[in-house]
Amino acid sequence: MFSPSVAKPLGYLLSIGFLIGAARAAGPPPDLGRDVLPPNDGWASQPTAALPLGTTGGSNAAAARTVTVTNRNELVAALAWPDPAPKLIYIRGTIDANVDEALKPLACKDYQRPDPMTGEAYSLPAFLAMYDPEGPLGKDKKDPFGGPENARAASAAAQAARVRIRVPPNTTLFGLGADATLVGAWLDIAGPSAEARGGNEPVNVIIRNLNFVDTADCFPEWSPSDGATGNWNSAYDSISVRHATHVWIDHNRFADLRTRDDTQPTYYAHRYQVHDGLLDITDESDLVTVSWNQFAVHDKAMLIGNSDAAVADRDKLRVTLHHNLFDNVGQRTPRVRFGKVHVYNNLYHVASDTNYHSSWGAGVESQIYAENNYFEMSTMFGPMEVIDGKKGTRITTAGNCWRENAGACEVTDFVAVWNAKFDPDLSADAGWTPSLYGGAGGADIPAEARERVLSSSGPGKVVPGGGFRVSPN
Repeated sequence: MFSPSVAKPLGYLLSIGFLIGAARAAGPPPDLGRDVLPPNDGWASQPTAALPLGTTGGSNAAAARTVTVTNRNELVAALAWPDPAPKLIYIRGTIDANVDEALKPLACKDYQRPDPMTGEAYSLPAFLAMYDPEGPLGKDKKDPFGGPENARAASAAAQAARVRIRVPPNTTLFGLGADATLVGAWLDIAGPSAEARGGNEPVNVIIRNLNFVDTADCFPEWSPSDGATGNWNSAYDSISVRHATHVWIDHNRFADLRTRDDTQPTYYAHRYQVHDGLLDITDESDLVTVSWNQFAVHDKAMLIGNSDAAVADRDKLRVTLHHNLFDNVGQRTPRVRFGKVHVYNNLYHVASDTNYHSSWGAGVESQIYAENNYFEMSTMFGPMEVIDGKKGTRITTAGNCWRENAGACEVTDFVAVWNAKFDPDLSADAGWTPSLYGGAGGADIPAEARERVLSSSGPGKVVPGGGFRVSPN
């Protein structure tokens, strides 16, 4: 099922046939790691009293805090969580998060732990037999309890202790070359104090030029009341942003390779889901820019706001997504609650064999402004599937186009398409108008955005000054 010891430089093709930049022997000049988010480049560029220059990460790190790391132990030591001193960390080669203290690779079996109360060893067959929906403990749809579940939870905690890598405030993580890779890692960006007391705080973190591969959970949780017939749910995002402000995620690639969904078994008539999100932004986080990334071959890509009941998220969760590639992603690109989220100049490519559900999840009190995005889709899918109504009441879609196979990309009013098919109607007014386009006066036309995304997104494509090269309208 899950082989966490993948430790080879990556070179692979996008499903649309374009080659990702090959691994380069020489890393970029050090000053690229000291780049800050350019003015007006999305919500994360906004100055505050605590961060008058917006998001700067570890750009002013002293020489002693500017290091290159090549394995998990070095990365954790360099981060020195929760130390807020500015730090600039270059990542070289492949870092596997599923390793022990001696850097020996760990497989799922190495994390297996017994029930702390009874000593009963973890066993997936025993778990499946105990909580079968057709068995005596499964028919009432109660959450699993007892020895097998306790052993599963203990095993999951053992894996979490290895793969969770905490990122402290005022940090830049920058990959050297196009092949710098984190395998199986969960980067947890959270305000150290706010996590305990609630609210948020300025973490001022920059993550750039990295590949994130196979963040996978060895011990998914069975949730019998999730949906009509239950579901398997996993933990660990490649990156999670929680209780934090001022985060810039730029020129990275996120993908499942060895742990792709189509390689997983089925139990209880449901896919054994070992993946959670790729990049989730939750728990009162705010002022985040996600730019020039590639998200590929995954189901749920990006959750912004994790609960309908999290009313503390009101007036927060302001996020900008621009010039990202969503390649054969099933849903949540993004799925939003509460936030004012600007989604512009992204490229969505979905082939016929993708388990596509939707692109924009309009959740409770969400205010998505989706502008000049390019959809390159199989004829298996239609424009009525782009929006997923998740208790939201409003969304602006302006200047977006829909292209089927080799046809022209036709400007499409996705709100009108939704309203013609579903009830209740959505308002086409998100209630706000974006203004943060970096050095440009507005969004590119979709065809130009598509070409820029294909040529300039992902690792190895960073240019000095933040990599935001859009011509004014």
